[in-house]
Amino acid sequence: MRVGKSRFALTLARRLGKRRAFVATAEPLDDEMKQRIRRHVTEREDLFETHEVPLEVPAALGRLYQSNDVIVVDCLTLWVSNLLVHGATADNLAAAFDRMASVLRARTIPVILVTNEVGMGVVPETPLGRRFRDEAGKLHQILGTFADEIYAGMLGTMLRLHPGPIERVATGGSAPR
Repeated sequence: MRVGKSRFALTLARRLGKRRAFVATAEPLDDEMKQRIRRHVTEREDLFETHEVPLEVPAALGRLYQSNDVIVVDCLTLWVSNLLVHGATADNLAAAFDRMASVLRARTIPVILVTNEVGMGVVPETPLGRRFRDEAGKLHQILGTFADEIYAGMLGTMLRLHPGPIERVATGGSAPR
C-alpha cells in the first residue's frame, strides 16, 4: 500500500531525537524490491543508521535501545512474511511475536513500527497467503494492546486512531505521483 506510511514514520522519528536507527526488514530478492529499497534509502537522507534485519528484529531492537533516541522498524508485515518464507512454524511465530512484545514493552526510547493492515482486503487465494494474513493480524492484535499511539494510512492520508479522538495528521509532504 503506497500511502506514505514510511515517510510519515521518518518524519515522526526526526522530531523525536538526533540518534536515529532504522531497522529494515526487506530482503532485496528481486529487481523490483531492490528499487524499492533504494528509494527508501534515499528518503532517509543519511539521517538514520540503517540495520538490515530480515528475521531477528526483537534481538536487534534490544541492542539498539542503548545507542539511539528513536528507532523505526519498516516493516512488520515484511518481517512476518520473511519468517514464513524461512519456514517458521506456528510455534516459531508465536515465540517470535512474544519476543517482539517483550522487547517493546521494555523499550526505553520511542519505537515506530510501520506495518500494513492486510486483513481488510480480499481473502487470499492460497493457504500461505491466508496464513500470512492471519499471522500478521495476530501480531497486530498483540502490539495494539500496548501501543502508545496508533496511526493508519489510507487515501494518502494519515489518521491518528489512538489515543482518541481520531484525527487527520499533517504528514509534511505531498503524495507520491
